[in-house]
Amino acid sequence: MITRRLRAGLIAGVAALSFVVAGAPAHAQWIVFDPTNYAQNILTAARELQQVNNEIQMLENQATSLINQARNLASLPYSSLAQLQQQITQTQQLLAQAQRIAYSVSTIDQAFTQTYPQAYSGSTSSQQLLTDAQTRWQNALVGFQDTMRVQAGVVTNLNNTRTQINALVSSSQSATGALQAAQSGNQLVALQTTQLADLTALTASIARAQSLEAARALETQAQAQAQTSNFLNYGSGYQPGSAQMFH
Repeated sequence: MITRRLRAGLIAGVAALSFVVAGAPAHAQWIVFDPTNYAQNILTAARELQQVNNEIQMLENQATSLINQARNLASLPYSSLAQLQQQITQTQQLLAQAQRIAYSVSTIDQAFTQTYPQAYSGSTSSQQLLTDAQTRWQNALVGFQDTMRVQAGVVTNLNNTRTQINALVSSSQSATGALQAAQSGNQLVALQTTQLADLTALTASIARAQSLEAARALETQAQAQAQTSNFLNYGSGYQPGSAQMFH
């Protein structure tokens, strides 16, 4: 790019050359030279050179823009989707393995109708009361066992979660474009959602065990009332009679 100072220097040089040519002897042989035309040609060449430089700079800017667009559209090379889906599947399998009374509305209603009645009638046998009590105790016991199994699964997932967090953070820090950074953020959100799913499953299993134990305690009270009623009514049909003790 020719600056104003350089341009002024060219014009001054041309003017000096014109002065020398004008003051030369007439008998000398000189090549015909038009300083004004020469200066104009130099200025024209300078403008064309500047225009070429501007076009080159524009092409470079376009190339840089295309490179940035390609980086922004590049996908993240790391994906934790398979690991997250596997963790959720494992938690679902643990919940599906719930013993005796499963996580099913129909199963719960049937169990409470048969084993957790609101009250026992006076005609209920002692054997039936004992059988129901044993069933409720077993339900409460396996409920706590199922809870501990879900807890163990959640703790196992913590190690996998730590590995995935490290990989996603590393991928996010080395992201070359907006798309890779956004995908890293989305996968971190998905990982957090998986942790919330584990926490929900654990809370549900704990609540299930507590509910079974609370139901067992309430039914124990109802059973005690029925046994007391049977004991008090045991002699209601007794008829006194004569007894001979000595011959």
